[in-house]
Amino acid sequence: MKKKITIIIFAVLLILIGIGLIILGYLKFTDIESKEPVQIEDVCNVKIEEFNGRKVFIITPKEGELSKTRILYFHGGSYMAEMSDYHWNFIRKLIIDTKSTIIIPDYPLTPKYNYKDVYNMVEPLYKEVLQKIDTEDLIVMGDSAGGGLALGLLEKVSGENIKMPDKTILISPWLDVRLTNSKIDEVQKEDKELNKEALKLAGIAYAGDDGINSYLVNPIDGDLSKLGDITIFTGTSDILNPDVHVLEKKAKEQGKDIDVREYNGAGHIWIINEKGDKDLISKGYQDLIEMVNERN
Repeated sequence: MKKKITIIIFAVLLILIGIGLIILGYLKFTDIESKEPVQIEDVCNVKIEEFNGRKVFIITPKEGELSKTRILYFHGGSYMAEMSDYHWNFIRKLIIDTKSTIIIPDYPLTPKYNYKDVYNMVEPLYKEVLQKIDTEDLIVMGDSAGGGLALGLLEKVSGENIKMPDKTILISPWLDVRLTNSKIDEVQKEDKELNKEALKLAGIAYAGDDGINSYLVNPIDGDLSKLGDITIFTGTSDILNPDVHVLEKKAKEQGKDIDVREYNGAGHIWIINEKGDKDLISKGYQDLIEMVNERN
């Protein structure tokens, strides 16, 4: 009987692995793109431009006086997923409450593409944005993988003496795809959104053949000394939280202070996906809005 059960379990595992390989193979040749956000068009103007063969969404409010603030936003999704409904709902709220213009690059996604393809789009896009927008009016913002991408991008261009944005805001950023921090396993017990092993697979795909130890993939290892004003929103029930404190320590060693806003009991991107304690969601979101609006 035990032998029969073992055989059944083994067979099920083989089937699951086979399904996983089929899905991975499909994604390897599939160009995933974010869809036009029809759910925000009641309050927002949506313009879509093309840049290096990819879409760039430019979102502005339909009503009220337009703020001078421009937000260059990098969405999360483990470098594998496009903009989700909760991302667009967050952008909708952000537009209403700040009257900012939000620029969202639909950057290439893994496993078809890797970090080199992503930087080949976002680096020249950032430089083009700087030609049109004064840095004192620019906020770079990103969540999860998009937070890691935003930080890696700024580390890269800072080495070229490119101007930094007036403010950088990272929400639950993915700072190290290797996930080697020993405290992660402890936090995993509380994290209801992320799985360490699944994330590691996505990170390996994003890194490609040569990027697994690059600071462009793991901005926790990058040069922070030339960056501008950085704030990180993070929750203690997020497996990416421990690396935020490692980054904070490394920044201080480089003579740079990072404003870490830590919310006890908050999960991964709780401000955006609105999962968890309602008071924590409201508090994090209001703190974020105040930070954006204080520059208007």
